Amino acid sequence: MRYTQLRAFHFVAMHGGFSSAARALNLSQPSLSDHVRQLEQLHDTLLFHREKKHMRLTEAGDELFLLTRQFFDVEEQIGLCLSKRQHQLRGKLRVVADSALHITASLSAFRAANPKTFVSVQTGNSEDVLQRLRHYDAEIGVVGNSPSAPDLVEIPMGDAPIVAIMAQGFLPETVQELAFKQLVKWPLVFREKGSSTRRCIEAEAQACGLRLRPVIEVDGREALREVVASGAGIGFVSRAELGNASDIRAVAISGATLRMKESLVFLSIRRDQPMIRAFLRCITPRRQIQ
Repeated sequence: MRYTQLRAFHFVAMHGGFSSAARALNLSQPSLSDHVRQLEQLHDTLLFHREKKHMRLTEAGDELFLLTRQFFDVEEQIGLCLSKRQHQLRGKLRVVADSALHITASLSAFRAANPKTFVSVQTGNSEDVLQRLRHYDAEIGVVGNSPSAPDLVEIPMGDAPIVAIMAQGFLPETVQELAFKQLVKWPLVFREKGSSTRRCIEAEAQACGLRLRPVIEVDGREALREVVASGAGIGFVSRAELGNASDIRAVAISGATLRMKESLVFLSIRRDQPMIRAFLRCITPRRQIQ
């Protein structure tokens, strides 16, 4: 097995095809195909399902792709270590967060300290965040009520209560809180499964012997806010993520302990990755919100 074969496989898997991978590596497509084929023949293992206009990884290919991500990540770290004389960090920091609100100040500080870097921020629910970290699709994650895991380092960023949100006029202005057990009487709008907010609400309902069933399920926080603002029902968010929208209002929930603990997380095996270390120096924890 040669380095060139592994690199060829890695780029094909990363780019989703031979043509784009060949352009990225500045190789001819036949040459790239030969490298991958030699790797498969050497180990008598099929790495790609080849179809007419599409190709996808086999189970063995998926396992190898995870390993090559780790391998080339370490290679990048070695290169950065040996080029420290350049002083300034270069490259791309990938962040995936259930809400970027918790790290805006840290991102600004990171860019100010490392002007030659590029930052990519994507959103996703808690399950998405952890999956992308473990597949080396991101360096930094931000999640709510993160479960403890031996492969993750968790840094608390603050916590806040979960509140009910609704359109202006949905309830009389005199209503300043809702009893948790009364929620069964109202049309509810839930985030998708995998959302930490939804998981928290459903766990509390189960503990109280309630069955809370949403009439609408949406994918993402912005979609939740838009549907709620239309008057379709009551949704739930952390107060820290509420923002200043004028078309919705927040109401406290009584009779239940509903708090969202936000944490910054990354893989413990990558704690020495230069981008991660640089970002950790710029963290600005948020205070607790009542």
